[in-house]
Amino acid sequence: MQAASPPRRELLKILGVGFGIAVTIGGTIGTGILRKPGPIAAQLGDAWLIMGVWVVVSLYAFLGTLCTIELGTSVPKAGAWYVYAQRAFGGYAGFVVGINSWLGTCAALGFGVYTMSEYLALLLPRLGGWEPYVAVSILLLLGMVHWLGLALASSFQNVMSFFKAVGLFIFVAVCYLYGQEITPEQTLATTSRIAETGSWLGPLIFSLQAVFYTYDGWHTAAYFAEEDRDPTRNLPRSMIGGVVLIIVIYLLCNLAILYILPMDQLANSKLAAADAIRLIFGEGSGKIVTLFLMVSILGIVNAQLLFNPRVLYSMSRDGLFLQAGTRVNRGGTPSLAMLLTAALAALLILTGKDTCEKLSDIATFFFVLGYTSGFASLLTLRRKEPQLPRPWKVPAYPFLPILMLVVSLAFLVGAVVQDLPSSQYALLFLLLSYPLYRLVKRWNQG
Repeated sequence: MQAASPPRRELLKILGVGFGIAVTIGGTIGTGILRKPGPIAAQLGDAWLIMGVWVVVSLYAFLGTLCTIELGTSVPKAGAWYVYAQRAFGGYAGFVVGINSWLGTCAALGFGVYTMSEYLALLLPRLGGWEPYVAVSILLLLGMVHWLGLALASSFQNVMSFFKAVGLFIFVAVCYLYGQEITPEQTLATTSRIAETGSWLGPLIFSLQAVFYTYDGWHTAAYFAEEDRDPTRNLPRSMIGGVVLIIVIYLLCNLAILYILPMDQLANSKLAAADAIRLIFGEGSGKIVTLFLMVSILGIVNAQLLFNPRVLYSMSRDGLFLQAGTRVNRGGTPSLAMLLTAALAALLILTGKDTCEKLSDIATFFFVLGYTSGFASLLTLRRKEPQLPRPWKVPAYPFLPILMLVVSLAFLVGAVVQDLPSSQYALLFLLLSYPLYRLVKRWNQG
């Protein structure tokens, strides 16, 4: 009788530059660019201030990418921020960063799929009232695609990202070709939160949080460094190419929205891009935007379901999660890690959209905590492991990573002050993380 073959533990090295760019775009561009311009306009009320905030966070994402490339090419392992924190600061720091990254992305995944089911119900009214079950069904179908293997899931990501990018460029072109330029009087018709309160700090932090949320995902390609055929050559091209495309798309979309919508209308808009299209083509055009929203969300949740299991896979390999989490199926998917990711997202969906949304707000704190840990890891590894091969070195070292670390810490402090309820939950979890870490370590030793 032939002995059963041992379970596979290694990921497949089959990815390249095209996938890296696609997963960066797909993992970043979601509903944020379509939903956030309205609330930001309500806070700032000035086109120059609005574009200034977007330019500042765009620069942050680009400079952060340059730092992350050094980490990704020096330590080409699956898991991104977790891998760098664990190597630089040890098991506990890695555990905190990794588990927060995984939980936060599960919340964002659940919220994204639930939102997609709501838009689907707008197109098919018979589905109204069944949104949680529709969302879980969508998640199940995506899980089946991912179970079949990395090749199919990555191809699906390439297609979704292509349609998403093309759709947004078409939106910009339509706004300028068919829209009417607004007058200066219309632009000044709204009252900003700055004018109402006399304080600029609160509105500015709110706007920065909104844009940070919209940009989250610029580092996504780093999660797949271990599966890239040549990360030394491909990762810089993937990450720089992806983030530059995202910056161009975001800035052009904001300019187009400001070109079309009067400021008072924009400030009261929940879905600025849809309002801009309706202003040009009339009410009947709303379904087109709704369909595009579904494609956009599908791309980002597919990317999240791709990269989030890699975090658990790496943690399991280092003894910081279940040992079975290292199992990889024939298609190259971390099997147990993917099932756990989908299961937690489905559980959050069934508890209600409000739960997912609240957890997503809390997750924003952890996402920036991940960036902060990355910049700190870069500085620490330069000192701790000077002989580590570094095919790519961040320019202007040490000034650039120190600057990024200071900016990230400042944003974290501002986020705590501005959104104390969400931050309290995040800080409470940090306090509970050490006993949980010790429990996991003891379980694996036993």
